[in-house]
Amino acid sequence: MKSARLLLSSAIAATMALSAAPAFAGTSEGLLKRLHEKGILTDEEYNELMREEQAQAPAPAMQQAQGALDDKHLVKMTDSGVGLQIGDVALKFSGSVNGFYVHDNPDTPGANTAVVGGVASVGTKNSSAVRNGLLPGFLKVDVTTTQGGWDVGAHFGMYPGINSTAWGALGANNGGQPTALATAGIDFRQTYLTFGKTKLGEFKIGRDIGLFGSEGILNDITLLSSGTPGGNVAPGNTTLGRIGVGYIYTDFQPQITYTSPNFGGAQLSVGVFQPLSSLTGPAENNSSPGFQAKVTYDGKLGGVSTRLWLSGITQKHDGVAPGTSYTGSGFDAGAKIGVGPLTLTGYYYDGSGLGTTVLNLFDSDGAGGKRDSHGFYGQAMATFGKFSVGGSYGESRLDYANAADALANPALVDKNSSWVGQLRYGLNNWVTLIGEYVSSSAKAHNGNKAESDAIAAGAILFF
Repeated sequence: MKSARLLLSSAIAATMALSAAPAFAGTSEGLLKRLHEKGILTDEEYNELMREEQAQAPAPAMQQAQGALDDKHLVKMTDSGVGLQIGDVALKFSGSVNGFYVHDNPDTPGANTAVVGGVASVGTKNSSAVRNGLLPGFLKVDVTTTQGGWDVGAHFGMYPGINSTAWGALGANNGGQPTALATAGIDFRQTYLTFGKTKLGEFKIGRDIGLFGSEGILNDITLLSSGTPGGNVAPGNTTLGRIGVGYIYTDFQPQITYTSPNFGGAQLSVGVFQPLSSLTGPAENNSSPGFQAKVTYDGKLGGVSTRLWLSGITQKHDGVAPGTSYTGSGFDAGAKIGVGPLTLTGYYYDGSGLGTTVLNLFDSDGAGGKRDSHGFYGQAMATFGKFSVGGSYGESRLDYANAADALANPALVDKNSSWVGQLRYGLNNWVTLIGEYVSSSAKAHNGNKAESDAIAAGAILFF
């Protein structure tokens, strides 16, 4: 039988070599029949080889079914993430859940610890909380396809917290309500559409993260942990992380944004944004939109990886009262460098009429006078197998608009700063365990100062 199989293989190879016509179904069976008729194969050998050949060939009904199927009616898994491909439409789900035990040790209340706009905690007792970190949980749904030669997508991002919310002007981002029968809040941060082409770039319309300040928070090690607690007695959706102690929060904003194709690692984004009213100044009736732009570069030289960025923001604020209009503007820049197990990050921002901590908070004196602000942070993270250890320092500063502003607001924050030490352990591909120590400080222009420290321990999951 072994010799018969070798003979069959040789015969098939010879036939293929001599014939210019392509092979087709049934070629092997035809050869077996001819070899049998010539007496080369015995009846026993012929019958056994035919059974093997027929067992390997797909049934005619199966061939017809496969030919009748259209890709538009196929359902299969997506290449990555949790989702599926339905014809030419990809449906993907991604998300995160986190929780931390946070113990905060505040400074003692008093005339010398009062700082308007300070992020350090001040209170009569220590506080404990089980809460979200800088990130709330989130569930993102992305539906993408190609229609008429355009890559298009619909994107939705829901960000629920684990703590109960005291509803108010800031919605789900209001302070917490640690009482029975209260409910958590859902911050629906993302709802936007995209369309574009590989060589043209992509357009985005809807609500998503801003351009200015986005790299500051996305590259911050406290993004996955707690950082400065902020409101630990009654925790809301998130902690502060390094918001207000190294960068201004980028926020999720209504926008129309264009992102260019990638040119050798460089990419540009520019956008028109919903104008935001001041959180400090008088009422506004803004006639012009805001504008933001960002350029990034990703490169690698040998074993060194680099990400560089520069972004800018500008918006005119039209105060209702005469003489109260002003234009807020600013820029930020940074670099993230990876060498072996070590990753180093440096970030700096500068603004006028932007405020501090969040966009347009303490941005003016209320009469059209702009307050300047600037800040930075530096951090390092080293990873050894499943363990990572890191640390960072950052500060945010705010200046008076003028002498009258200084007289009217002596306790206005001059500098918020913090030190962070962090330890991570990658339990598996989904779950990371994190422990952290944070020391925060707030200093007013009149010399008042408050200091607090906190520890946090918990876990974050991504899928």
